Amino acid sequence: MNLASLLSVALGAILADNFIFSRFLGGSSFLDNSKTLDTAADMGLAVMCAMSAASVLAWLIDKFVLIPLRLEFLQTFAYILIIVCLVQLAELLLRKPLPALCPKLGICLSAFCPKLDACLPSVRTSCAVLGVALLSTRSGLTFVESVVFGVAAGAGFLLAIVLFACVRERLEYSDCPKSFEGLPIALVSAGLIALAFSGFAGLQIR
Repeated sequence: MNLASLLSVALGAILADNFIFSRFLGGSSFLDNSKTLDTAADMGLAVMCAMSAASVLAWLIDKFVLIPLRLEFLQTFAYILIIVCLVQLAELLLRKPLPALCPKLGICLSAFCPKLDACLPSVRTSCAVLGVALLSTRSGLTFVESVVFGVAAGAGFLLAIVLFACVRERLEYSDCPKSFEGLPIALVSAGLIALAFSGFAGLQIR
């Protein structure tokens, strides 16, 4: 492991294998919370923190609990449990300083969310966090590489949602055909940005 390999992992997670534009994980949350720049930045930071913590905890649990006990088949279940606990903890910590952000995290606990609709934001957001947890352990990364991958994947999500929010704010003042107003032109714009990100495919640092 050297600096070049760490940079390769980081740039791959941010650009070449961006979780939004390449893997399309957390896409619904991405579309729902990218209407304004402020909302996008808050959501991106929240997901970045969750991804970073999930990647680290998933690697530790896989290395020191699941593999020694030969319980690798419980990876997905264990990681979902970790993510639910992380989101719950984040909701408790952020309730006072950032109350507007808590509903976007969408804590999916029946005691707090009696309606199905209230659980959907959690499912949509956590699919990206679950993805980074699974990829960090199944890709054979070391602990340091796993930390870098988690932070970089979160940074890639933040970059994607902030860029898209800037585009959507400008689209509000654009003169586009009636049939393309709203979500259709947003999806077209997301596709064009994804094409631009595909230019980073195969990026390597030696």
